[in-house]
Amino acid sequence: MSRLTAWLLGLPGILVYASVGALVFAEDALFLGFVIPGETAAVLGGVAVSRGHATLPTMIVVVVASAVLGDTVGYAVGRHLGPRLMDSRLLCRHRERVERARRLLARRGGVAVLLGRFVAFLRALVPALAGAARMPYGTFLFFNALGALIWGTGTVLLGHLAGRSYDLLERTFGRFAALTVVGLVVIGLVGWRIRRHRSDHRIRQHRSDQRSDRPGRNGR
Repeated sequence: MSRLTAWLLGLPGILVYASVGALVFAEDALFLGFVIPGETAAVLGGVAVSRGHATLPTMIVVVVASAVLGDTVGYAVGRHLGPRLMDSRLLCRHRERVERARRLLARRGGVAVLLGRFVAFLRALVPALAGAARMPYGTFLFFNALGALIWGTGTVLLGHLAGRSYDLLERTFGRFAALTVVGLVVIGLVGWRIRRHRSDHRIRQHRSDQRSDRPGRNGR
C-alpha cells in the first residue's frame, strides 16, 4: 500500500481524481474488489486531500459518483449475463459466499444493497446479484446511491483524518513511533472485528438452537 500511496501522491491533481475514481468504479463494474477493495482507493483519496493534492468536496463527489456508476454497470452485467456470470470460474471459487449473498438479497432486498456497500466482498458482488434477480432498477438505484453517499463520504473523510494524524505523529515522535501507533490501531480494529464476528455467530447459533428446540404443531 505504501507504493500505491507514493505513486498516487506523485500524480498531478486531475490524475489523482481519475485514478481514485477508476479504482472505485472498477471494484464493482469489473469485480476488481476481489483483488483491491475500492475503500483502499477511497482512503488514499482522503490521504491525497490531507497532503494538499486534491480538494475534499471534489474527492467526495468523485468517489460517490464512481461508486454509483460502478454499481450500475455491475447491475447491468448481472441482469444481462445472469446464470452465466454466477457459473463463471471467478465466482465458483466463492460458491458458499455467493449463496449467502443471494439469501441476504432475497431476504432484505434493497436494504442488502445498502448494507453490501460496507463489506468488500458484497460490494463487488451484490450489484450483479441484484441485476440477475431482476430487482427493479429504481429500487436498486435508490439504495445504491444512499449507500455510496454514506460510504464514500465517510471513507474519504477517514483517509483525510488519518493522513493528517499520521503527519502529526511522524513530526512529533518520528517515523518509527508513527508506524507503531498506526499498527496498534490496525491490530485493535482487527481484534474488534473478530470479536464482533464471533459474538454475532454465537447469537445466531443460540437463536438457531432455540428454534430447533421448539415443539412442532404435532408435538403440542
